[in-house]
Amino acid sequence: MLKRFFLLCSGVDSDIVNSCSNGEQNKYAGIGATVFFTAVMAFIAGSYALFTVFDNPYIAIAFGLVWGLLIFNLDRFIVSTIKKRDRFLDELIQASPRIILAVIIAIVISKPLEIKIFEKEINTVLLKEKNEMAIANKNQVSNYFKTDVDKNKAEIDSLKSDITKKEKEVTTLYQSYITEAEGSAGTKKMGKGPIYKEKRAAYDLASTQLDSLKVSSTKLLADKQSRAKTLQADLDKKVSETKPIIDGFDGLMARINALGKLPWLPSFFIMLLFLAIETSPIIAKLLSPKGEYDFKQEDQEMGIKNVISQNRYQSELQKKTDAEIYDKVYADIRDDKELYNYKKKGAIELLKLQADGFVEKQKKSL
Repeated sequence: MLKRFFLLCSGVDSDIVNSCSNGEQNKYAGIGATVFFTAVMAFIAGSYALFTVFDNPYIAIAFGLVWGLLIFNLDRFIVSTIKKRDRFLDELIQASPRIILAVIIAIVISKPLEIKIFEKEINTVLLKEKNEMAIANKNQVSNYFKTDVDKNKAEIDSLKSDITKKEKEVTTLYQSYITEAEGSAGTKKMGKGPIYKEKRAAYDLASTQLDSLKVSSTKLLADKQSRAKTLQADLDKKVSETKPIIDGFDGLMARINALGKLPWLPSFFIMLLFLAIETSPIIAKLLSPKGEYDFKQEDQEMGIKNVISQNRYQSELQKKTDAEIYDKVYADIRDDKELYNYKKKGAIELLKLQADGFVEKQKKSL
């Protein structure tokens, strides 16, 4: 049962191969098994490739099944259409387009499986790229809000700077009138004289101005700080909105690019493995000598060619014979007077009608 299935996969003529020896049947069953398992690998590769795109196992399996059947049909066609020739060079020329197609199929099949095999390494590369993208995105969003943030911060700093300057001025005036009263600075006279009163008045005025400045700046600072929090919240919101996009950066194309950043040698050997699997039925047919199946197939084709050649020759001969017979028949008819007079009469009537028709047309044109 299994042998019959693999023979079906090899694309051989069942009538011919059933009349061959057991060894010949085993050879083509092996070729059919290679075709079948290549299709199974194509199914797995296609399913995984689509799963990374749609993240849906049902769609992935459905596409993988179609892809596997397509590869199975192509491989079966490739193997079944290669026929043994008398010279190896002729066989190689015949098989060269099919070998190229097999190479393309092998590359297409191997790439998704390489992605699965090196999944952990690819995830590491993708994580690094995602982190770089997140930092770049945050910098880009920050630059977008930079003008408003810097302007608001400058206004807050300006208000705080004014208060700080006024506080320093009040502190200086306080120290000035205190030292004047103590006699340690200024006029060096202890007591509350006129100079003390002037300095005390200046301090009181500056202290009143400081209190007024703090009152007027408190609401402005609160508004500016609230504005700063709003801008920061908008910035964080923008960053959080783009985070799912960056987190979703792990599709098929991203993984293929990440695979390209890994060392090429392991990936290359995996591709060579699939290339060997895909081309093995073709190589096996090219390297194997003519077997019983090939001779019987050639004999069957030769018989069909002979029948077609004989039919073509007989058809040409019949056509030639019929032509010679009709030449003689028409030669005999040409000398028949009765037929000649009949045709002459008809030709005269036709010429008269043509002449009358021409005259009528001329009259109408005038």
